[in-house]
Amino acid sequence: MTHHDVVIVGAGHAGAQAAIQLRQLGFEGSIALIGAEPEPPYERPPLSKEYLAGEKEFERMLARPEAFWTERGIALVLDTRIVAVDPEAKSLSAQSGERFGYGTLIWATGGEPRRLGCEGGDLAGVHLVRRKAHVDSIRAELGAVRRVAVIGGGYIGLETAAVLRKLGKEVVLLEALDRVLARVAGPEISDFYAAEHRAQGVDVRLGAAVASILGRDGRVAGVLLQDGSEIEAEMAIVGIGVDAAVAPLLAAGAAGANGVEVDSACRTSLPDVYAIGDCAAHENSFAGGLRIRLESVQNAHDQAAAAAKAITGAPQPYDSIPWFWSNQYDLRLQTVGLSVGYDSTVVRGRPEERSFSVIYLLQGRVIALDCVNSTRDYVQGRKLVLERRVIEPERLADTGVMLKAL
Repeated sequence: MTHHDVVIVGAGHAGAQAAIQLRQLGFEGSIALIGAEPEPPYERPPLSKEYLAGEKEFERMLARPEAFWTERGIALVLDTRIVAVDPEAKSLSAQSGERFGYGTLIWATGGEPRRLGCEGGDLAGVHLVRRKAHVDSIRAELGAVRRVAVIGGGYIGLETAAVLRKLGKEVVLLEALDRVLARVAGPEISDFYAAEHRAQGVDVRLGAAVASILGRDGRVAGVLLQDGSEIEAEMAIVGIGVDAAVAPLLAAGAAGANGVEVDSACRTSLPDVYAIGDCAAHENSFAGGLRIRLESVQNAHDQAAAAAKAITGAPQPYDSIPWFWSNQYDLRLQTVGLSVGYDSTVVRGRPEERSFSVIYLLQGRVIALDCVNSTRDYVQGRKLVLERRVIEPERLADTGVMLKAL
């Protein structure tokens, strides 16, 4: 059994950043970074965008050059899946049977993409978009594919649909709810993006729940919807959300359900065990104090910093303002704050000009902005969210007045 002072499980944004932060803060103990994928830490956002489109080489997505980890004395243990945690012995067991001892454990495993539970969900040609290997297999098959069914109208589904159109594929997008981006944005943004995708030739179907994937000779041939209609397709790409990858921690007795519960320093209920990133359920002041999981690069990086500070003896509570982005066609959506629980919206600018913002209010206070091709609003609106400002809707809507002047 190999032993390290800090073992980080999960080599995505959060895990890699935690290792980097520990060294930057002067931590001199031994660090092991254990990743389930064969690749060294890399950035995930390009997977559904430039990497799928073939516009970005994988080397340019690496979090750091490979030599960096060796130079910093960070042991990379790749292609290794941790399946059990023993908090009393302070040890971890991998699927391979290998064991690791830790002084402090940082759990940064992120989420597992949800698979289709229906018949045909495991046919050849059914793909996820979460890892390099997923996108490599899509790219390898695309040459022989004319028509793709994208299942799920969240960011991943929409970004993937946009790239597939750019690559000249016929695309039908299936969303079970009555609008796209329903879980993350208001109807104004949903309607705008549905219209944009239709204008780009995507067949967007709302209220379209999948009954099964139809196959021919073991490969995808189409999708059967619950209303009985059949859609022809030679490939299906599934983007229906992720589940926090925390089963070993919960089995070891950590508090949690949807994710593992952490305090403001990202500590779990288990001794010397931290959790960060997509899998960490934390109380978030920008969500009115609700305990939530945030699936974002911002959250991964900021929680990594919070855990590293706590481990090096200078804890600083995590209370970062959430932000996100999505690139589709020539549209850049930038979000600041969390719109969860909003009771009214203000549209600033003109959607038909393809540059506008939706400002979300709760009891008159600005809690979030969705900015489409409007970086100025995004940058200036951040302060309104931080200060939870109460501003009259008419003034927010007036594009003649810069947000920073409010």
